Amino acid sequence: MRRILPLVLLSILISQVATAQFRRNRAQDAQTPTESTLNYANPVEYTIGGIEVTGLNVLDKNAMISLTGLKIGDKVKIPSDQISGAIRKLWKHGLVGDATILVDRIEGETVYLTIALAERPRLNDFYFTGVRKARISSLKDELNLIRGKIVNDAMIRNTELSVKKFFYKKGFLNTDVKVVQESDTMNRGGVKLRIDIDIKSKVRVHDIIFEGNTNIASSKLKKKMKKTKENARITLHRTILGKVFGFKSRDVAEYVTTDSSRDVSWREAKEFLNENVKLNIFATSKFIRSEYEEDKLKLIDYYNSLGYRDAEIVSDTIVRYSRDRVDVVMKVNEGRKYYFRDITWTGNYIHTAATLNEILDIEKGDVYNRELIDKKTTFNPKGPDISGLYMDDGYLFFRITPVEVAVEGDSIDIEMRIFEGDQATIREVTITGNERTSEHVIRRELSTVPGQKFRRSDIIRTQQQLSQMGFFNPQKIQQDIKPNPANGTVDIGWELEEQSNDQVQLSGGWGGAFGFVGTVGITFNNFSVRKIPDFKNWHPYPTGDGQRLSISAQANGASYQSYSFSFTEPWMGGRKPNSFTVGLNHSISRLATGTFEISDKVSLKQSGITIGLGRRLEWPDNYFSLTNSLSFLVYNYKGNYFNSTVLPEEGKTYSLKLETNLARNSIDSPMYPTQGSTLSLNVALTPPWSRLRDNAYLQDVNEQFKWIEMHKWMFDAKFYLKLLGSSKPDGRSLVLETKAHFGFIGQYKKSLTPSPFERFLVGGDGLAGGFNSFVLGQDIIGLRGYENNLVTPPFYAKRSSSTRTNKIEGGIVYDKFGFELRYPITLSQAATIYVLAFGEGGNNWDNYLDFNPFSIYKSAGFGARIFMPAFGLIGLNWGYGFDKLPGALNKSGAQFHFTIGQQIR
Repeated sequence: MRRILPLVLLSILISQVATAQFRRNRAQDAQTPTESTLNYANPVEYTIGGIEVTGLNVLDKNAMISLTGLKIGDKVKIPSDQISGAIRKLWKHGLVGDATILVDRIEGETVYLTIALAERPRLNDFYFTGVRKARISSLKDELNLIRGKIVNDAMIRNTELSVKKFFYKKGFLNTDVKVVQESDTMNRGGVKLRIDIDIKSKVRVHDIIFEGNTNIASSKLKKKMKKTKENARITLHRTILGKVFGFKSRDVAEYVTTDSSRDVSWREAKEFLNENVKLNIFATSKFIRSEYEEDKLKLIDYYNSLGYRDAEIVSDTIVRYSRDRVDVVMKVNEGRKYYFRDITWTGNYIHTAATLNEILDIEKGDVYNRELIDKKTTFNPKGPDISGLYMDDGYLFFRITPVEVAVEGDSIDIEMRIFEGDQATIREVTITGNERTSEHVIRRELSTVPGQKFRRSDIIRTQQQLSQMGFFNPQKIQQDIKPNPANGTVDIGWELEEQSNDQVQLSGGWGGAFGFVGTVGITFNNFSVRKIPDFKNWHPYPTGDGQRLSISAQANGASYQSYSFSFTEPWMGGRKPNSFTVGLNHSISRLATGTFEISDKVSLKQSGITIGLGRRLEWPDNYFSLTNSLSFLVYNYKGNYFNSTVLPEEGKTYSLKLETNLARNSIDSPMYPTQGSTLSLNVALTPPWSRLRDNAYLQDVNEQFKWIEMHKWMFDAKFYLKLLGSSKPDGRSLVLETKAHFGFIGQYKKSLTPSPFERFLVGGDGLAGGFNSFVLGQDIIGLRGYENNLVTPPFYAKRSSSTRTNKIEGGIVYDKFGFELRYPITLSQAATIYVLAFGEGGNNWDNYLDFNPFSIYKSAGFGARIFMPAFGLIGLNWGYGFDKLPGALNKSGAQFHFTIGQQIR
């Protein structure tokens, strides 16, 4: 045992030593290579046994491994370009900010890799500093930053550039932008972007200097730059220096730009300007690069229109005058001025050269103007053009190409090369976007009908007709014309966008002596009687057939009540545009007696029915319409309601009247017309009762006023002219409206006293039944700047209800003239809003001998109009009456006016 025990212990010791040595050898075989152990000269090939990825927060592990192109089981040399290429692939996708591939361990010929990644942060949110809240919404639309996207250098740089571009467009050229990343503690791997903005002040144009313009004065060139304007003070100083001190334009320009004080004359000029011409109130133009580039093109167009066909801007320089001012220096080369010489026509077989020359209206020796040629050959908004001549006869495929065939000296020969083609027939007409309006209602308004020849004028007319219907957004009506030259046909598509023009009126207000007055009414402008039984087609009421149904009521209790109903079918029978209208109305006006009791003792009741028939005319043109109506009204008055000795204290008066209205309407939009006109002549005739009965009844006042006898003539005209603005359908335009109105009431027998009913009351809002203007049986004519109905004979400052007069209130002749300058704030489907400035004048006479159309009461002011489909047109005006009415102590002065609905007069 003593011998065996040492041997056992020795064996165990040898075994432990051997095991430790084996483990050391195996560890040496599986060690991770380091920079010192890797041999770049002799890479070793391994088989990939495993791949791990570290540093991921959002990205998928398998997706990252796939992007490297490495797979388990692949052969790979370490080190080699294969590993560096895998890293480049990861960087290429921009998902990670840092990427490293490490060797985790090596077991024999097998290698285990670890991909260490640093994810790029993702955008969780962003916000702005240094700008008003009103700009933030527009800024967000400009940036289009999407939450969840990876934040990289390109995003930061593009954000800064987009913000600067946004403010550059508005004239803030000195804007500084800095984008700062902030960690988001609530979301691992996410960041917030803080966009710091310092917009600084706007950069404005100090001076515009032209060089090389020997033929066209700088002042004329500056006028053609519509959006880039110099400081108005500089312009005025330059004018004074030239006119008062006699300096030449070159010297003036030098004075303005360098502020030189070379001699006594300059010092005198400076002192004069500084002491007498302090015009800091003049605003300067913002310098906006895009608008400036547009103005440069307008300059060249202006030169071309004057015959300078080769004119060009050689160079333009923006020179910083101060921190927020720049000077614009433009060097132009005007070139030679050219003239038309010979104009010849080729390819014209339908129309002779004489006919075409008459429309072109360019004579030999006229100043060369390429813009004029293009206008006269393609589309001339102010007169005829060659394309219209052919296209209105079906030649849709017509083309005309003006070619300069010779340029000799200052003369140019033009050859008009025409391709007439075949006449095109309309094959198919499609309509889209009519979600509520029935298709047959739209088709009956179209002038473009399948089977007919194509006519450009029919396209224009249809566009106007669809706009005037009021069911569609006028700015969104588009035509899609698809010619088919192979078979000589054309397809026309009308793209529409429905808009609601129904009106709900629910209002209340103080009616002066009448107290609180409430109004409720509803008007359906696209009603459908046909769909009433079919509840499935109610949206939410039967709609789509273009009929008009209106119901309204207005009351304040016992003092005043008014109820009305009307229905119009614009296409009675469905085949021709013959309208049928029926209307009912009933109104009561009661006055307080001496005991302040309101009853029927002093009252006027009016009841009536009207039936009308109308039709569109084709002659003189299809803008005309003719309407005939027959109305019967009953006026029942008691208690000396009219406060006149001429009339009986109580009685009944009947009116049987035939009215004829001839109208022409060519406006392009009912809510905000920019061109066209509306003309109307209305004649109302009653039977000549005095001719049909003997003279005995004239001695009886009750019999004399039992039937209204008169012939009444009304003329109204409005014209619209676009002064400035965009040519796009939805563009804003400054529009001038001019108008004239005239009314006359005559008698069949001169000795007969004119009826007290249906006279003219002029002044104020022009509302019949409006607040503080409850008038029955009269025509109300508005005249802003004066109180309601006070421009009406007999004139006196304050009307007394206690004293009877031998006069009948109201005029039998009136006139009114005026203009409005309008500019839209918005022309969207939700609302049409525009502001206006106006000037108008009018007068009212109770006998023909005193009539003088030039003796008018004048006013001016400003206001706004708001049209919303649910509430109709609402207007607010401030007017100032310049004249003093007879019997008044002072001028009319300032007046506020509130209007509802379209004012005809």
